[in-house]
Amino acid sequence: MERIVNKAKSFKEADEWDIIQQLSMTPEQRQAIARELKRRMYGDHVPDVREYHRQQQNR
Repeated sequence: MERIVNKAKSFKEADEWDIIQQLSMTPEQRQAIARELKRRMYGDHVPDVREYHRQQQNR
């Protein structure tokens, strides 16, 4: 994952850059980044939230 830095002069400019950045990525790239951020934040052994809710419904 390549790190890109952008210094904005205003919140509006920062928001516009963020939108352009998101639109320039493929869905696969966005999903890969989301998975990596989740792994960094929560580690590798995190239960799937959907599985937890299914287990609760079956009780």
